[in-house]
Amino acid sequence: MIAKLKGLLDSSGTDWLIIDVSGVGYLVFASGRTLGNLPANGGAISLIIETHVREDHIHLYGFPTVAERDMFRLLTSVSGVGAKVGLAILSVLAPDALAQAIAAGDKGAVARAQGVGPRLAQRIVTELKDKVAGFAVSASAAPASPSAPSKAAGAKAAPDDSDARSELLNDAVSALVNLGYGRTEAFSAISTVARQQDDAPSLQILIRAGLRELGR
Repeated sequence: MIAKLKGLLDSSGTDWLIIDVSGVGYLVFASGRTLGNLPANGGAISLIIETHVREDHIHLYGFPTVAERDMFRLLTSVSGVGAKVGLAILSVLAPDALAQAIAAGDKGAVARAQGVGPRLAQRIVTELKDKVAGFAVSASAAPASPSAPSKAAGAKAAPDDSDARSELLNDAVSALVNLGYGRTEAFSAISTVARQQDDAPSLQILIRAGLRELGR
């Protein structure tokens, strides 16, 4: 099972790209947003991969962040949403924006995607509304595209820091829900205050800031 590919961009099309990994070309399908941020041919690229194995094919789907990959998985868990539709939705809405739209019941935003009609958009919103809490705040904590260069030569990535921050933000959302606030307004508030924090805040600071945001 392929979970990640790192290599050079060989070529790309309307919904695909080929990553050259040590002379082997992998065909990867991706969203329009991902394709729009690709380097020039020959440039270094790294994508998180979702592998779909069927009787008649093996398809690879590429994502720049774990948050986008996880949202793709969530979308394709809805009846009527296949991989193509999932990528179409992620082409028009980033994971955090999509989570906000679903939580707010904004089926119109979801229906902007090609191949998504009003009924399917409503089904997506209805089935996922209680499942997207934390996605908006997790996405804000996710690193930039893995293909982006490091800030310092030789610097090592720190995935544990991102995971810890995502867990912290999700804990803050859960705390506000336990205090009686709706999940939608809770993660919206925490998402807002998390973006305003330059340093890594404590859980208590996030909860207090979230309560102030909700009290406005």
